[in-house]
Amino acid sequence: MGLRQTLAAGGMAGVLALAAACAESPSESPEGSGPPAAERGSGSAPTVDDQDPKSPDTSAASTADNPFAEYAVERPGPLRERLLSADILISTEETIPRETVQRIRRLPGVTAVEPLSVALVSVEDRVLSVAAVDAAGYRRFTGLATAEEQAVWDRVAGGEIAVRPALQARLPLDEQDFVRLGSEEGSPSAHVGAWAPQVPTIDAVVNERWAEELGMEPGNALVVSTTITAPQAIRGPVKRILGANASVQLLDIATRLGLDPDAVQTAVVVGTVADAVGSFSYRTLGGGRIAPDPAWVASHISTEAVPILGTMTCNRAIFPQLRAALEEVVASGLAGEIHPEEYAGCYYPRFIAGTTTLSNHSFGLAFDINVPGNQRGTAGELHRGVVAIFQKWGFAWGGDWRWTDPMHFELARLVDPD
Repeated sequence: MGLRQTLAAGGMAGVLALAAACAESPSESPEGSGPPAAERGSGSAPTVDDQDPKSPDTSAASTADNPFAEYAVERPGPLRERLLSADILISTEETIPRETVQRIRRLPGVTAVEPLSVALVSVEDRVLSVAAVDAAGYRRFTGLATAEEQAVWDRVAGGEIAVRPALQARLPLDEQDFVRLGSEEGSPSAHVGAWAPQVPTIDAVVNERWAEELGMEPGNALVVSTTITAPQAIRGPVKRILGANASVQLLDIATRLGLDPDAVQTAVVVGTVADAVGSFSYRTLGGGRIAPDPAWVASHISTEAVPILGTMTCNRAIFPQLRAALEEVVASGLAGEIHPEEYAGCYYPRFIAGTTTLSNHSFGLAFDINVPGNQRGTAGELHRGVVAIFQKWGFAWGGDWRWTDPMHFELARLVDPD
């Protein structure tokens, strides 16, 4: 069940935007070129900045008139505790036990530790890092502008999602400013209640009630503040407590580079694609490339023969339904509508160009066909009968996206041909 109610006129419409005065870093700018602004939601967002401080109605957590009450939690109240630096982000595949959290909290040089749940959520052509947080504790790590803006945290408590401003040009919102969190039909949709800088490497936050809805592993991450202690001095002791498979990112480096290149990155994927991805960890390389764990590549990626296209290198999980789809294309007399010489690949272990964001190509779950006539932002020339067959066999089509990508198909659900 997902959050998808119709907003009352003049009620919860609009998005709270924190302006350039609250930028996440000096070089922060919206990612990608995206669709025209008129196509990205209502556009009725008020702006909060240092010159003209305005806030939207913050009655989000009131169950009487809140259309998001299903996901509402108690409001955090005004910020009274001191702000904290976000120095280290720890993430693992499983819940970090309470006693382990306490061991990290007691390490010399550690000032504070805040548990949260972090997962990668597929949103059209990319996967976003979403955190389910206790607003009262987490807000202290987000920086002055975000932490002190009460409206942000009232809206998160009220069941809405807060997203970092750099994604404003690329996030595929509908006319009422909802974003679907997942690629499969029936994925829950969240209303964007704020554009606000977050802890580095976190794209968006929701409250803890969303964690179960999104299939997140509860408490699998920690934000750590070391204040005057260099975070490099804490990394080793943390790794000894958690083991080599934990991702321990230094956030001062991540702020400059997008990710800490010396840290093992742990991708905890949720949704249908999680079954195909399994346990995925990687290191960053130069030129936007990543190096997945060789054991994961050996167990999940293969090169196999398929109808029409010849051979494809993809995630093993998609081959049964991919082969079935291509066989149906042939049986339907549409084989000539797919051009093997215009196939652009499936498994690409790299970030989306110009970002540190993964796409489903990174997991071998997406492929591009008939590239020249199906560029981004166009309706595309691909035969709609071919599209319908791929969709029948569990693949989402980029031509349906807010900013279209008609060459692109990616796994939306696993289908057993037998």
